[in-house]
Amino acid sequence: MRWIALAIAALIIAGAAVFYGVLPQRFDRENNAVIDHAPYEISDRARTLHDTIPIADLHSDLLLWRRDPLKRHQRGHTDLPRLREGGVALQVFTAVTKTPPDQNYDENTSDKDALTLLMVAQAWPVRTWNSIYERAAYQASRLDRLEARAGGDFIFVKTSGDLRRALDAGALAGVYGVEGAHPLEGEIKNLDRLYNAGLRVMGLQHFFDNALGGSLHGTSEAGLSAFGAEAVDRAVSKGMIIDVAHSSEAVVRDVLARSEKPVIVSHTGLKGHCDSPRNISDETMTMIADHGGLIGVGFWDAAVCEPTPAGIADAILYAVALLGVEHVALGSDFDGAVTTPLDASELAAITQALIDAGADDATISAVMGENAVRFFLEHLPG
Repeated sequence: MRWIALAIAALIIAGAAVFYGVLPQRFDRENNAVIDHAPYEISDRARTLHDTIPIADLHSDLLLWRRDPLKRHQRGHTDLPRLREGGVALQVFTAVTKTPPDQNYDENTSDKDALTLLMVAQAWPVRTWNSIYERAAYQASRLDRLEARAGGDFIFVKTSGDLRRALDAGALAGVYGVEGAHPLEGEIKNLDRLYNAGLRVMGLQHFFDNALGGSLHGTSEAGLSAFGAEAVDRAVSKGMIIDVAHSSEAVVRDVLARSEKPVIVSHTGLKGHCDSPRNISDETMTMIADHGGLIGVGFWDAAVCEPTPAGIADAILYAVALLGVEHVALGSDFDGAVTTPLDASELAAITQALIDAGADDATISAVMGENAVRFFLEHLPG
């Protein structure tokens, strides 16, 4: 009996080692892949131009994964060494807190959650296993700890002054957002709590309808609910930036009608360029731009149809022609369970592709970072 007990214990230990030590890394590697490619050739002109731009990206889901951001990794798309190698000065880190297991771009319900097992396997605090709010709060705390450990190389930005300080110091500026406002759990007080934790970009929906209104990938196609309207009003009054990247077109129109403050679409494509269910209509995109908004062009197939540096550049220039250069930015969706043609260290390949497509230096500088930096300096709390 003693040997049987020892064997069972050994199996339990081995199973735990695989569950906690192997599976999360494998899941990360498989879901956040980079398309195999030869090293991108970067001309002297592109490298010189790229190095003068404060590169900015509106969407990374790095906080979801058990990866030390201070160390360079061989999996996924981002960490501080790769972001700095890519010239990134401003990165929005967005918390993913709930996803349906059958997530797709056509229709999802909210009755099931695919993230609980991942959070258990990654040894997240027990309080996060059954609380959407706690998942968002925990990911904000990761940025606090990163700032404390980074030795001045990373600043958790909460105000326009913080952003200016980071830019002046040459530190990476990190802004915290949520992908869908379901962490509010129907309680407006949770918006205040998350604001105090550093939340400055509030996505309203993700892959499913929630208490605030309809998702682009939900079942209702609804606009803002009464609670959604209350949450938008409260967020805007506090100086938060609204992100409608996964919202229904009805929600987008309701937000634009409700608030004078510009919104962002943090990671997307343009439907007239890539006719994908992930992308909202050019008409609605034009309304967002006319409202002063900012559109982050994504790097994956459902956003741009051709996930190559040239394909991304083509989508960017389509957006520039449709919306005006001042309304276009990068919205990679790095580490968002997507496959991309490059990681954060290789962003100069997009600069090169824009040069190859005939864009001038001012346009390239604007879309690669200057627009986003200006937007956040203007719209973060003072």
